[in-house]
Amino acid sequence: MKRFRVTSAASIVLVMLCIMYFITYLDRVNVSTAAAGFGKEFSLSHTQIGFVFSAFAWPYLVFQVIGGWVSDRFGAKRTLIVCGALWAVATLLTGFAGGFVSLVAARLLLGLGEGATFPAATAAMSRWVAKERRGFAQGITHASARIGNAVAPAAIVLVMARYGWRESFYICGAISLVWVAVWYLTFTEHPKDHPRITPEELEVLPAPKPKAPKVPFSPLFRRMLPVTIVYFCYGWTLWLFLSWIPQYFLHNYQLNLTKSAVFASAVFFAGVLGDTLGGLVTDRIFERTRSLKRARSWMVSVCMLLALLSLVPLMFTHNVYLSMMCLSAGFFFSEMTIGPMWAIPMDIAPAYSGTASGMMNTGSALAAIISPVLAGFLIDRFGSWELPFVGSMALMAVGVVLALRMQPESRFDLKPDASASAAAGLGAKP
Repeated sequence: MKRFRVTSAASIVLVMLCIMYFITYLDRVNVSTAAAGFGKEFSLSHTQIGFVFSAFAWPYLVFQVIGGWVSDRFGAKRTLIVCGALWAVATLLTGFAGGFVSLVAARLLLGLGEGATFPAATAAMSRWVAKERRGFAQGITHASARIGNAVAPAAIVLVMARYGWRESFYICGAISLVWVAVWYLTFTEHPKDHPRITPEELEVLPAPKPKAPKVPFSPLFRRMLPVTIVYFCYGWTLWLFLSWIPQYFLHNYQLNLTKSAVFASAVFFAGVLGDTLGGLVTDRIFERTRSLKRARSWMVSVCMLLALLSLVPLMFTHNVYLSMMCLSAGFFFSEMTIGPMWAIPMDIAPAYSGTASGMMNTGSALAAIISPVLAGFLIDRFGSWELPFVGSMALMAVGVVLALRMQPESRFDLKPDASASAAAGLGAKP
């Protein structure tokens, strides 16, 4: 495996994508900590706050597949420029919110802007990352997203304490606009067009392919359906954590805002380690076994099982430190699935990787709509902050089983003269 060089053209692209993932999650989860400010100012219930959290996910869900198709059709550069401008404006508008309705409207616009970001990034990686490093690339970019999760609680608390909750959104929006400008100046759609590219880099990158034909949505959707369901199971836990962990420590253990932010950041930092390690492990398994089934499906199944087991003690304890360790372990193992999961669309359908990854991510987006609201309702109805995690454990158990049905080793190759079975997405193994 080639060594990672920070000065190479491919690594510059990867660093820019890492920064994007960091910013998008900073802009998504800042609302979880800021809820302590706007929830009190606007007198919102936990159910209403949960709806503010989940409003982001409605357009985010709709634009996963659309955004994936747009990035496959028009390229990752233009797609991310438009998306970045939209999510930056949405973040700024959140700071101008005057109540529940305007908060929801700003979050809807944020979901619209970020809907195509990860599919577009995956489309870029399909050209800029060698097959043997796909797990690492997906792991390190999502680790950057979790750094955004980990930084957000403490950073937003500092800004809120000095200025106010609104100013935290103004700062995040400005950072987003800077990234859009730098992306425009540094990224090229095809590696051969980059001014810093070398022949040695081009040799290890995927060979240029003719423009993909019309996307076969129906057979591709059927092929990706098991992957999408598994990602829904993962996404349920992800969005429960991102939305409610800061509030969990704040209210369940009656901590002050600063201490609750420290505990929340510790949990999210475990996700950083999980994402990074998961990407490295899936690539190492593939390198040693040359088996995508072992490197992707088996690894996801095992990690989901370990995440489930990590959360079980929450039902039997009310100790803040033990809870933090259980949540950290659960988040660590669930995040270890990210590297293999996001490599799967590139393994299955490299010609349609943007669309395929968008289909997969609709699972997480659907979970993002339901999970935060249902958690808020359960907290309001039963007064239990542990009860929402029961759903996470149940869905993790489903994911353990279904992960073995994803079949990343079966390439989706749809050709005009392909047989009916190939049209259904059951082509021969690569």
